[in-house]
Amino acid sequence: MTISRRTLLQGTAAAATIGSFHIGRAEAQTAEFTYKYANNLPVAHPMNIRANEAAEKIKQDTKGRVVIQIFPNNQLGSDTDMLSQVRSGGVEFFTLSPLILSTLVPNASLSGIGFAFPNYDAVWKALDGELGAYVRGQIGKANLVVMDKIWDNGFRQMTSSKGPINTPDDLKGFKIRVPVSPLWTSMFTAFQSAPASINFAEVYTALQTKVVDGQENPLAIIATAKLFEVQKYLSMTNHMWDGFWFLANRRAWEKLPEDLRKIVAKNLDDAALLERADVAKLNAGLKDELVSKGMVINDTQAAPFRDALRKAGFYADWKKKYGDEAWAILEKAVGSSLS
Repeated sequence: MTISRRTLLQGTAAAATIGSFHIGRAEAQTAEFTYKYANNLPVAHPMNIRANEAAEKIKQDTKGRVVIQIFPNNQLGSDTDMLSQVRSGGVEFFTLSPLILSTLVPNASLSGIGFAFPNYDAVWKALDGELGAYVRGQIGKANLVVMDKIWDNGFRQMTSSKGPINTPDDLKGFKIRVPVSPLWTSMFTAFQSAPASINFAEVYTALQTKVVDGQENPLAIIATAKLFEVQKYLSMTNHMWDGFWFLANRRAWEKLPEDLRKIVAKNLDDAALLERADVAKLNAGLKDELVSKGMVINDTQAAPFRDALRKAGFYADWKKKYGDEAWAILEKAVGSSLS
């Protein structure tokens, strides 16, 4: 399936083109395994489109034995709610940012250190290599199963209702929504901002009512969640790369016979690679779309922001928290010393 920028922005139209995310009751009843997959993204986001395709392929390849029902857009609760549900077995699958997963698996957020990755080539080399293997090992210790390939969310950018963010000084006293994750909070505290941890389901309202001045997210989410309606300025900071680990409840996963596990894992990992290409393509072209929606866009330089974090002790503090082994894997992956 080719996913265009127009499709991305027209969420309801996109939903119609990809079919219902809710598998019919009759199919679910005839399946040997009916599993729920929950996520926090709009229906039109490439992750939901590719996951829907993967669910269809899994149903075909397992001859109807495995049916995956998809619940997008926080239908089953906030990120923290759904993380609890995948741990308890209330849902069998869940995709979550490693930075939010760090509330359960502290070193999962290693890949999200501010201004660490210069480009996508560095990201995929690291996450499909030693860094990704290390993080998956940490997740496994928390009694969750994680697929091999991380899905893409994109490099994160900052938006504001007050004015453009060009330098670290523009962040002083800035009320910014951040996800519920210690890494985000500490980074913006280092910039002397006023970070507020708010679940994604409540972001639009928080911006609309001026509870916060701004937020930060990849372009695809800014577009699909229509944040351009409540934010005027978009600053291309590329301050963090973020993705989604595809998590499974261990008991539910181990109930699947090994041949079915292989089919499910292969299709989900194949879909992750397709979704990565979709998101990169969309993020590369979305700037023009967002300008047409009224946003004012500015580019920034990473070096001053990185220097400000270094001077504030941000990198040194996180090196202590992660430990020397994990930090060495990160620095090897990004090819430079952060601390």
